[in-house]
Amino acid sequence: MAKQKSVFVCTQCGTQHSKWMGQCQGCKEWNTLVEEIAVKSKPDPRAWSGDSAAAKPIRIEDVEHTSVQRFPVPDYEFARVLGGGIVPGSVTLLGGEPGIGKSTLLLQLALSFTGTVAYISGEESPSQIKLRGERIGKAVSELYLLSETKTEAIFNHLKNVKPHLVIVDSIQTLHVPHVESTPGSVAQIRESAASFIRYAKESGTPVLLIGHINKEGSIAGPKILEHMVDVVLQFEGDPNLLYRILRAHKNRFGSTHEIGLYTMEQGGLYGVENPSDLLVTKQHDGLSGNAVAVMVEGVRPMLIEMQALVSTAVYGTPQRSTTGFDTRRLNMLLAVLEKRCGFRLGQKDVFLNVTGGLKVDDPGLDLAVVAAILSSNADEPISGKVCFAAEVGLTGEVRPITRVEQRIKEAEKLGFDRIYISGHHQIEKSHYDIAIVGLKRIEELVQAQF
Repeated sequence: MAKQKSVFVCTQCGTQHSKWMGQCQGCKEWNTLVEEIAVKSKPDPRAWSGDSAAAKPIRIEDVEHTSVQRFPVPDYEFARVLGGGIVPGSVTLLGGEPGIGKSTLLLQLALSFTGTVAYISGEESPSQIKLRGERIGKAVSELYLLSETKTEAIFNHLKNVKPHLVIVDSIQTLHVPHVESTPGSVAQIRESAASFIRYAKESGTPVLLIGHINKEGSIAGPKILEHMVDVVLQFEGDPNLLYRILRAHKNRFGSTHEIGLYTMEQGGLYGVENPSDLLVTKQHDGLSGNAVAVMVEGVRPMLIEMQALVSTAVYGTPQRSTTGFDTRRLNMLLAVLEKRCGFRLGQKDVFLNVTGGLKVDDPGLDLAVVAAILSSNADEPISGKVCFAAEVGLTGEVRPITRVEQRIKEAEKLGFDRIYISGHHQIEKSHYDIAIVGLKRIEELVQAQF
């Protein structure tokens, strides 16, 4: 028996090394090399092999372009992120933290999909999947469950079932027989994904793959996996909180600026059509330290509450703590308030919280953060009919932001009376039923509101 030879493969770029070393010589990343058994990949004759036409060069003028007919998706949040529906022959990769609801999301999609669905699970038995499906709701589609990890057996079943949609949970559990390594290794993930991509392109059947993530938060396996698939989705959120966000990090058939917002309840995941109604409680009248911000997540405007608490520091070093907001950004805004407005916050504790458990990075939240801090510091409440949408610069100027018209319309739709924005925007105020106040410097907010 021949002695097996090992190589060390980089999980980021796929570069092979003859021996282990701390840094990859290809992408210069550290601690990314894993050991693999070196074998010559031979195509499995029992794996999928469809009747594909021989490829030949075609002039671009001779290419016949037809509009893509997408499969309709009953989940409007999922359809929004994909760009309107599932494209035939596409391969979508869904990643997320353990317990965040990836399997529940795709099982809900399988139960409501119009057509035959093959749900392949390498982690759960059919009885476990059925138990969860009964808790979610009644099945509408013709759903076939298969608990299998060998790709050759999976493709044999798919040839008999001929589904309209294939869901694989998860890609890290699959095993290709001609690659001599354990499931979940770099080589196994790469070859398994390549087999399903070939199946999807030749048969025209869309495939949804669930992917585990590593401790850094990226999808486990080689980085080339994200390049191979057509769509990469990320399911985010805290398992202990109510909200989940579905983002598209890559989409060959649509925009990556759309997001889907869900709430996790006993009966499964429910799409949130109007998130502002849930994120803004409107129960803080008479309480200081609350300010409503109009943010844009992707291309979707929504209102959220910023809560601040400013108190005298008990210990020598003041605390700066944030939940859902960048702490370094908070420190910058506090320095601007102290330098430009004269507020002595250096000896006070400042705590900032974004309600709903969301993590936000929109620069348009700066003005609301400043307003919440000033409200808590002076112990003066801000009216529940006032909102903010502007960026604050280092010199204290109130800078313009993107999609300000959409933010104003969202605030107007929810019944707000006044919105503070940058005075550099050229807005026709007569077109709106909400009072628009333009500010050019942060001192004007102090004079107008406090």
